[in-house]
Amino acid sequence: VSYVSIRGVSVGDNTCLVCESELTAGYKSWHLLCKNCGYEKANLQQTINSHLTHQLIDENAREKGLRELRKSNFTIIAEKIKSLKPNGGSLLDVGCAHGWFIETVGDDFEVLGLEPDKRIFEKTSRRNLAIRMGYFPQALGDCEKFDVIVFNDVIEHIPDIKRTLAYCHEHLNDDGLLVLNLPSNNGVAYCLSKIFCKFGLPKFFYRLWQKGFPSPHLHYFNLPNLTSFLESNKFNVKTKGTLPTIRLNGLYPRISYDRRLGRIVSAFICIGVALLLPILRFLPNDIVYVVA
Repeated sequence: VSYVSIRGVSVGDNTCLVCESELTAGYKSWHLLCKNCGYEKANLQQTINSHLTHQLIDENAREKGLRELRKSNFTIIAEKIKSLKPNGGSLLDVGCAHGWFIETVGDDFEVLGLEPDKRIFEKTSRRNLAIRMGYFPQALGDCEKFDVIVFNDVIEHIPDIKRTLAYCHEHLNDDGLLVLNLPSNNGVAYCLSKIFCKFGLPKFFYRLWQKGFPSPHLHYFNLPNLTSFLESNKFNVKTKGTLPTIRLNGLYPRISYDRRLGRIVSAFICIGVALLLPILRFLPNDIVYVVA
């Protein structure tokens, strides 16, 4: 979902966020890419809290499909944060969704989560977690500051990332950490989706951009250009790496939560991915993280 106010933002700007080169036409009319640094952008519309687009998603299946993978990756990210902040501190989880990351770091940090999706917020808030409904930074007080601000699978949904990074500077304490965890366009799945798209099979490409979902992806980075982007916005990258992308446990509900696919197609995709898992483990991962 979308995690920052988009008022006043022009999503039609065709200048690369990273290197300021002119973006060129991509694989579809809404897709743009930078041939200089590899950044990619989508001019897709967000419809967060829209009843119509939420009907396309089986949220229970999505939660079931992602739970184990996300929790495992969150443990890795939490260890990276704790190595740089051994004394703990305050932590903000932007777009906290089901609260899994808050639970992962709750014993070591004073945590607060923000979640703008009303349905997910209402469900997560029943578990008595420290969460607040709203967007970043509008849901925060002007004087609220944190030692760590985390965007787990969030930053790629935000139209104006530069403005968001400026807000992070305002709400981070001295020596504060910004943590980003997001999909990479150097990953094997994304690269395959572009090949399929070239040969007239765009559905995989659409799915990785989450086209038609309440909050589609608007950006695709990779580790080199993401590092450059953060450094040009006054952040110093401390550590970075990749994270596992696929687990057999939860694979079918993860694929089938898009109700447009249907059960038979979802089952065929699941079987194909499961058969490829031994090979995929040796290929570039589709998730990257940066701590800056």
